[in-house]
Amino acid sequence: MTTRAFLDALRTPAAAPTATAGPWHLALAVHAHLPPTAADAWAARLPDPATIPTGLRPVHRWHADTVLPLLARQAPEPEPLAVLGALHRAAAQGETADRDTWRAALGPVLRYVHDAAYDRAGAYAEGFTGARDYATANGFSPAEADAYARAYAESSSDTNARACADAHARALGDALAVAYAQDDQRAYADTWPGAQLRAVVRATTAPDGEPHAILRLAEGLLAALAAD
Repeated sequence: MTTRAFLDALRTPAAAPTATAGPWHLALAVHAHLPPTAADAWAARLPDPATIPTGLRPVHRWHADTVLPLLARQAPEPEPLAVLGALHRAAAQGETADRDTWRAALGPVLRYVHDAAYDRAGAYAEGFTGARDYATANGFSPAEADAYARAYAESSSDTNARACADAHARALGDALAVAYAQDDQRAYADTWPGAQLRAVVRATTAPDGEPHAILRLAEGLLAALAAD
């Protein structure tokens, strides 16, 4: 497949090249998240798929060299990122860990990513409005209704964010651990790389993160694909 054919295939998900399923799904996700004015120009710089190595080594390089350093800029605890980064660097050299080791390392990082990516502002606004309406309908004064609504919205948005992050970490951690331990591109593709990318972008751009995260992620993927 030529680079032009690869670019065309990005617009047709069913045309995913089998030999590079894992990296191709990442390229598809990045292309979809880039601004329209930059997406095709970026895709035209992708290496010929015939030169992309089989297996998940480019995926590991991308995580070790781009994704985790980007997350580390604002993560409150850098140690889990360092542990996972070491596993990705080793796997990029062909020395992948077993499933349990991957699962243990992925858990805290995935929880952080999905907690940071959670739409707290939207959840807070929805909870506040519903709680204030409830309080008003039950005889609260305007000041009392606002105080009740603030307390409810703060508690519910934080609780929901933690629950969402825990659920994603358990489900995604198990699936990624299997894919990484077995160096299985199809299993990796089944972990919805596009959704993972979206979570990383949201975690690193809101509220005070890297404003051009998707551009850094896109450039990092090009470098990871070209490394071999």
